Amino acid sequence: MTATQRLRETANHWWASFLICRPLILSSLAFSLMTVCVKQLNGRLPVAQIVLIRALISIGLTSVGLRLASVSPWGQQRRWLIARGFLGSVALLCFFEAISRLPLASATVLQYTYPTFTALAALLLLGEQLRRRIGFAVLLGWIGITLVVQPEWLTGAAASLPLLAVLCGVAGALFTALAYVCVRRLSGSEHPLVIILYFPMISVPLTLPWVLQQGVWPSGSDWVWLLGVGIFTQLGQIWVTEGLGSLPAARATSINYVQVVFAAGWGWLWFSEAIDLWQICGGALVLIATLISLSARN
Repeated sequence: MTATQRLRETANHWWASFLICRPLILSSLAFSLMTVCVKQLNGRLPVAQIVLIRALISIGLTSVGLRLASVSPWGQQRRWLIARGFLGSVALLCFFEAISRLPLASATVLQYTYPTFTALAALLLLGEQLRRRIGFAVLLGWIGITLVVQPEWLTGAAASLPLLAVLCGVAGALFTALAYVCVRRLSGSEHPLVIILYFPMISVPLTLPWVLQQGVWPSGSDWVWLLGVGIFTQLGQIWVTEGLGSLPAARATSINYVQVVFAAGWGWLWFSEAIDLWQICGGALVLIATLISLSARN
C-alpha cells in the first residue's frame, strides 16, 4: 500500500467516524444552547416549572412528528420506556436543583461525571465491553472538564458546599447515565420519537403538583427563553437518541464531553465570562478525548 493510499484510507476512516458521531456532537451543541436559555431565566421561575414547560413543548413537537411518521406513540417495551422517562426526568430535576444550590462550576463538573457511570452501567446491564481506549477517553475528558469549570471543591472549598446539594448533583449524573443506558437498550426496537415521547410524558405528572403550589407566571422575554429550552432540548434528545442507537453507550457519552467546550464558548460570548489558560488546557483535553472516541474502531 502506497503512502497516498494509506492517507486516503485514514481520511476515509476519520470521515466515516465523524458521520457516525455527528448526531452526538449536534446534541451537545443543542444541549449547550438549552443551558444558555436556562441561565437567561436567571432563577425567576422554579426548576419544576421549567421542566414542566419543556415537557409540554416536547410532547407537542414529538406528537406532530409521530403523526407525520404514522408511528404508534405507545411502543413495545413499555417498562423500559417508562424507566427511561422516569430516570431522565429525575436526572433533569436533580441537575437543575444542583445548579440552584451550588456554584455553577461545581454543579457542572458533577453532572459531567455521567459518562463514567454510563460506561459502568452499560457494562453491568447491557454486557457492553469497556475498551481501554474508551475508558481512557472517559478519564481524560473528566480531567479536561475539571480544568474548564475549575470547581471550588477542588481548590479547598469543599467544606463550604452543602453535602445534600453535592449528593443531588451526583444523583443527577447517575440518573442521566441510567437513562442513556435505557435509550441504548431501546434503540434496537423502538422508534426514536417514541423513546423521546416517554421523557416528557413522565415529566408532566412528576412536576405538575409542585408547579400548582409554587408556579410563577412567566413574563416578557421569559416565554422566549422557555421556548428555546423546549426546542433545543427536543433537538438534543433527537440527536442523542440517534447517536446512542449506532454506538456503544460508553463511547457515545464520552463524545458528549464536547458540550463543556461549547458551554465555555457561550459563557464568553453571551455572559462575558473570561476564559483563562486552565480552561484552554481543559478544552484541549476534552477535544483530545473526543478525537480518541471518534478514532476508536468498532
